[in-house]
Amino acid sequence: MSDPRRLAILGATGSIGRQALDVVREVRGSFPIEIIALAAGTNVEALAALAREFGVSHLGVAGPEEAARLRSLLPQAKVVAGPEGLAQLASLPVADLVLNAVVGAAGLFPTLAALEAGKTLLLANKESLVIGGELVLGARRRPDQIIPVDSEHAALFQLLSGLEGAEVERAWITASGGPFRNRRPADLGSVTPAQALAHPVWPMGRRITVDSATLVNKAFEVIEAHYLFGFPWDRIGVLVHPQACVHALVALADGSVLAQLSVPDMRIPIRAALTHPHRLPPPRPLSLPGLNLTFEALDPQLYPGYAVVLEAGQRGGTCPAAANAADEVLVEAFLRGEIPFPAIAEGIGATLSAHHPVPVESLTDVLEADRWARARARDWVAMRRQRE
Repeated sequence: MSDPRRLAILGATGSIGRQALDVVREVRGSFPIEIIALAAGTNVEALAALAREFGVSHLGVAGPEEAARLRSLLPQAKVVAGPEGLAQLASLPVADLVLNAVVGAAGLFPTLAALEAGKTLLLANKESLVIGGELVLGARRRPDQIIPVDSEHAALFQLLSGLEGAEVERAWITASGGPFRNRRPADLGSVTPAQALAHPVWPMGRRITVDSATLVNKAFEVIEAHYLFGFPWDRIGVLVHPQACVHALVALADGSVLAQLSVPDMRIPIRAALTHPHRLPPPRPLSLPGLNLTFEALDPQLYPGYAVVLEAGQRGGTCPAAANAADEVLVEAFLRGEIPFPAIAEGIGATLSAHHPVPVESLTDVLEADRWARARARDWVAMRRQRE
């Protein structure tokens, strides 16, 4: 190809962003990609170093303090801040592709901006669809505008390509089971943040790693698949697959089952999204000889957070936004040592029990539910600590 693809990376200093930049470095000799914008949260020095390396002048950070620090390091840069700044970078006229690797609810702003501007969105921010699925689908200008980056959804994206809806009976995404798969539910009250952050397979950020231990993350992914691929709730599920080589499976009407396999390396779905529809050699191939694959049903006693969040998705309206906001607050409380591990699921359930959902008709509906749920979850943490 002659002209490079022009890419904006939002969340450039996080796990997905760093690996995406590694992919760009690896492939740019044979598949040119030009980085035209970068955004990070508060990691100003790392962002400045990346801007120098890739010659990027459009930059975004969390707030005005970070923006001032970045301008002092790069006086010629065009610096924006906050959610509005992310939206500006996502809709830059010079961008072809926008990789949204922002963590949390803040990712909804650039998702909507990129779609409304007609960009091809490489979506690694699952919260966009979890909390604002109706808004995201409404902002989409064409069916192929969103390319998923999550390994499970990237796998479904490949498996479903060329299939008619009537051919597909059911789909599953997989979960490794996290670090506590072999624990008894009664033992989880004593697990530490360090143990929860020791994921057996994937290197990830702190929040998503804890969400992978509770399997809240997997419930979010089911909600994401519901919106992204149109699966009814009773036709998309989760299988626990400790080897983490099979990322998704699709059962067809004739009884056959298709599966997508690759080594558990996020650079593979990132590379596939950046170069779609072209395929480049993987960072490391999957070796099939000696590969043993096992699949287990999800144990609801061990992962109560999964059922709580999935029910929020099925209830719809602002329930998923409330669940996501509560989870963000509760995971941080757990990591600070303020609540035990099982209290994450308990707190999400308590927040949702008090929530009165409304239909998601505007961004305001999502933001209000997010604000309310964060406050409610913080109050729940405080009351729980007072009882101890």
